Amino acid sequence: MLSGRFISVEGIDGAGKSTHLAWLVAHLKSCQIPLLQSREPGGTPLGEKLRQLLLSEDMHLETEALLMFAARNEHLQQLILPALRRGEWVLCDRFTDATYAYQCGGRGLDFERFQQLERWVQLRDAHFVEPDLTLIFDVPVEIGQARMAATRELDRFEMEQLEFHIRVRNAYLERANQYPQRIRIIDANRPLAAIQTELEQIIAEFIA
Repeated sequence: MLSGRFISVEGIDGAGKSTHLAWLVAHLKSCQIPLLQSREPGGTPLGEKLRQLLLSEDMHLETEALLMFAARNEHLQQLILPALRRGEWVLCDRFTDATYAYQCGGRGLDFERFQQLERWVQLRDAHFVEPDLTLIFDVPVEIGQARMAATRELDRFEMEQLEFHIRVRNAYLERANQYPQRIRIIDANRPLAAIQTELEQIIAEFIA
């Protein structure tokens, strides 16, 4: 049995996830919630090595998807599932919705291939492991691009053409329409205080 709760944080590049993640960590800890913070790809020693390859090396689309799910399998087995079984909450920077957005939406991976990999990795003992709550921070692509250019050196996903990022954003919004019971869209093109007020309300409802 999984007695912990699982929250994932998503969004296009430049949506401000890092800022909002830091606030969520502090807020959940202030609520006395035992918390494990992680990220994808990554989270484990092997996952972090795969992350470096995925963010820097050119590769075939299907190779990219397979490596994403290989890192996810290791992440689930070594970190996420043990934490949830202990009753801890897991807060993860990206999970499978990102694969749908970037590999299916952005790159054009066949959706049936995605579903096969998703079931293979996330179906455990007749239980499909997915976040209980997903927060997608949404901004117009042009704003995300401008934020990235001003703040950091870009990885190979962030350096993709504008059209790629538009497809990624559209895929996220489509995913949210598909799973409204799990996914919340957060307008991240607002003052920080307004976003944090909304997050506080969402978390309060989630805890209740």
